[in-house]
Amino acid sequence: MTLMHLDFQLVLLRRMADHNPGLVEDARRELGASTGDLREANKRWQALVRSPRSRSRSAAALPHRAVLGEPESVVPRRLGDVDCEAWRWALPLWPDLRFEVLVCPDGTVWNEWLVRAPGAPAPRLETLEDLTPWSCTVDEAARAFAPARPLEGTAPTRWGLAFTAPDREGVRHEVVAEFTWGLLQRTALRS
Repeated sequence: MTLMHLDFQLVLLRRMADHNPGLVEDARRELGASTGDLREANKRWQALVRSPRSRSRSAAALPHRAVLGEPESVVPRRLGDVDCEAWRWALPLWPDLRFEVLVCPDGTVWNEWLVRAPGAPAPRLETLEDLTPWSCTVDEAARAFAPARPLEGTAPTRWGLAFTAPDREGVRHEVVAEFTWGLLQRTALRS
């Protein structure tokens, strides 16, 4: 794992720490990084994405390549009327996932999040109890508990879904699921 890959994983963890500090702490230790390393990696990332060169629309996706190198795969994707590309990178901390950046033809980043790696088994999501932190991605939860309604997140890297899910006894509940970088962080029952 390169230092840049390590830094990028720490950037992802920094945003997740608001929801799951225990999981983030375990992951940080697994990566051999200190809390200071986490802060410094985030500081370097913010400086990179806020640099004048990165702020131009045509260069919006450049920080990802600068930090992660060439994508592991580039897959054509259609978003409404726009043809774009899904750039994907492997990250050692989440071997069954890929970090995906959806890049429009003009280089603008439309979205960035963790998705299931091609060929990796999807989690079995049937009940509310299956929805544990870091167990699934946004699209997996949306498919498993369709119809799901997207909710506005509290930051650009956060998403929410509202749906109905049964518990183990079959009682259906209204659920709000919160995701950071596309990975489930927590669920709450709607009152």
